[in-house]
Amino acid sequence: MADIVKNVFVSHHHKDDASVDGLTGMLSGKGYQLRNSSIRVKPENQKRLDQKKVSDRTIARLLRMKMRWAGKIIVVIGKDTHKRPWVNWEVKVAHQLGKPIIGVYENGLKNQVEIPENLKKYATSIVGWRSDSVIDALGGGSQFQNPDGSPSPRTDGGNVVC
Repeated sequence: MADIVKNVFVSHHHKDDASVDGLTGMLSGKGYQLRNSSIRVKPENQKRLDQKKVSDRTIARLLRMKMRWAGKIIVVIGKDTHKRPWVNWEVKVAHQLGKPIIGVYENGLKNQVEIPENLKKYATSIVGWRSDSVIDALGGGSQFQNPDGSPSPRTDGGNVVC
């Protein structure tokens, strides 16, 4: 069977890079190829960012371009994701661009974690770390789950998918 290719932008806390790789690997085992346009900062570039040698305006422009290319936005939700201002900004911009926004709890989370404020407002789906749930959300299904995959009430707003 040929892979189903999805162009996505994966918003995440950079300490959760391994989860981005894990998500890609989990879905590739089910015949899905994720082409991810998000920024993955190499250690040598992190130093430049920490020293503010790259302006926030430049980063924002680059992120918008990468999100425009993607068909869907995936937000990897870890323990500290809600504290990351860029993740919250990316979700807001994705909503402004009319992109479906899918939250995916990190693998291994057992308890509820705080969800970024804009993800609560604009998510199309928030699902546990299960290939069938993520695939359903990528296909346009709308569901809201707890980290363990059990059903959860819908968040505040929700992005409408036509």
